Amino acid sequence: MTTTRRHAGTRFLIGLLALVGLAATVGVVILVAVGVSARHVPSSLESRMARSARHLLIPAAARGRDNPVAPNQEAVARGRAHFADHCASCHGNDGKGRTMYGRGLSPRVPDLTLPATQELSDGELFWIIENGVRFTGMPAFGTDEPADAQETWQLVDFIRTLPKITPAEIGEMEKLNPTLSRADVERERADEEFLAGGPPAHSDTH
Repeated sequence: MTTTRRHAGTRFLIGLLALVGLAATVGVVILVAVGVSARHVPSSLESRMARSARHLLIPAAARGRDNPVAPNQEAVARGRAHFADHCASCHGNDGKGRTMYGRGLSPRVPDLTLPATQELSDGELFWIIENGVRFTGMPAFGTDEPADAQETWQLVDFIRTLPKITPAEIGEMEKLNPTLSRADVERERADEEFLAGGPPAHSDTH
């Protein structure tokens, strides 16, 4: 039995190293082809490989953690307020990432309403928020303070509600968003109208 487990562990390690090596090779090929410009939109293959690598690199114990904060109205409201103040600049109040910063990052800020995020476990979402993700724009927000961990679990509760967020809730979040200059607000409004099928946004020229 011990020998069988050892062989299984060796096969897993070899498979993991092979996956990492393949990801590194693909990354080098992409960099050679498109350079280091953040304007490059990752291909679906690139995105799938990045998600697979992220999943493997999040500790199994972290993936299996249960959310100790029940998703009640108060917890979701606190998570929504925290998201509006700390996360919406990149992710948008609706979680779709259609913001000036979100569209400028590489890889792009993910649409949190889609299955790629919603199918993650609560433990995975908590780990990502707390620890960030290297080589992306996602910073680490974790501290050793229990109160901060509580806020992160509330964020997880709120993220679960994003696919069904209402216009009224978004309106409340807008009041809590970090203050932007008038030019920033107008630019974001023009970008959002363009994404919704409106006329192209015009840059100011002097």
